[in-house]
Amino acid sequence: MVNIEIDEGSGFCFGVTTAIRKAEEELAKGNTLYCLGDIVHNGQECERLKKMGLITINHEEFAQLHDAKVLLRAHGEPPETYATARTNNIEIIDATCPVVLRLQKRIKQEYDNVPVNQDTQIVIYGKNGHAEVLGW
Repeated sequence: MVNIEIDEGSGFCFGVTTAIRKAEEELAKGNTLYCLGDIVHNGQECERLKKMGLITINHEEFAQLHDAKVLLRAHGEPPETYATARTNNIEIIDATCPVVLRLQKRIKQEYDNVPVNQDTQIVIYGKNGHAEVLGW
């Protein structure tokens, strides 16, 4: 027989775990809760939360919402998302991972400090169009 061991450190990172916990807490109150994009890259977990009532939406659907509650997943969001939320009276539950947020702020700070006449390029490695890359 094959012995399979699962590392005790395996599983979701703390940022994703926090986002899931925040979603569960809000859904337990019986409130309608939207999530902007999949809360985690795990189909089974997304399906479990969907059965609890979590409604996953995309950015186009988000722009059409008004007077709603939306969870921002651990990946972070660009400033435009927060502006849309203010305009549309959307209550944000911000579950952006502090590690991701710190990196996004650092990139933004470096970008803002580059002199206009300086030939400098900031390179971000990540999946094109993915939330962590767009968030800054």
